[in-house]
Amino acid sequence: MPCARCTAAIFCGKHDRPAMACKSSTTCWIEYAALRAACALVNAVPYPLACLAARLLAWTAFRVFGFKRARTLGRIRGCFPEKTEAEAARIAVASLANVLVSAVEMIRAPRFDRKWIGRHVVDADRYADLLKRFVAEGKGVVIMVPHAGNWYMAAWAMAACGIPLFALAAKQRNPLVNAWMRRQYGTIDVLERGSAATLRDILGRLRNGRAFAILPDLRAPAQDVEVPFFNGTANVSHAGALFAVQAGAPIVVAVMRREHGKHAFDYLGALRPDPSATDKKEEARRLTREAFALIDASLKKTPEQWYWFNKRWLLQPVG
Repeated sequence: MPCARCTAAIFCGKHDRPAMACKSSTTCWIEYAALRAACALVNAVPYPLACLAARLLAWTAFRVFGFKRARTLGRIRGCFPEKTEAEAARIAVASLANVLVSAVEMIRAPRFDRKWIGRHVVDADRYADLLKRFVAEGKGVVIMVPHAGNWYMAAWAMAACGIPLFALAAKQRNPLVNAWMRRQYGTIDVLERGSAATLRDILGRLRNGRAFAILPDLRAPAQDVEVPFFNGTANVSHAGALFAVQAGAPIVVAVMRREHGKHAFDYLGALRPDPSATDKKEEARRLTREAFALIDASLKKTPEQWYWFNKRWLLQPVG
């Protein structure tokens, strides 16, 4: 699943683990065969029907089989104690449905051409024009989009509209799945995470006027920037904002939402590094706090858009 640690991007694998050897050839082929079977099934039916099936599966998994029910309801009620059990359950089902529909869209991503984006992403051209104005400044732009709605769609839509977008990804242990994932990214330029050369490459691309898409919302493994979030406190990394500070690039903060079967791209604001700041890390921490203030205010209005089922809970204290 995607992550959003310090240098994490729109698409990323698991983090905080040492380098792991690839899986056995047999395991890789079994996993890949299961993946391709799921792809064949999802691609064989119309998009609306595939989405409906995903929503029904989410309802059944949560309501009937109790999939992660206690943990998820505990999280929601912990963040929003004023909500009833029924309201919390509704949020949980909607959140799980969103994840499964996003999986359907990941499988069908190669079909998402400019025409499809125009029908399914509200005002995609208008937001692309906004980003193009930032890109035209010549210092690049960092786009922060949290785990809400289909966060992948922010990248696919903007890339389809002509934004020179790049992101960062971890290499999957299964090379067959890794190759499949890279095909699903489409025209998005995806760098491999894990080396100092990659970090230099990110800065170079920003300075050449490219747009860097990142997910800023998972818990950082080490103590960093504490921000108010969902009526609690989250520990997040400042490294995403540090790229913007070092390149002098603006940070565009946005949230993706599902709305009446379509995707809404909510532009929350643009943050600019202070060019006179002498302490770049502290300036990055300031920008991180401001970005999360915008994201927090937006997601409190639509908590069902958030990914409540992630194992790395955002408000979990650092060990």
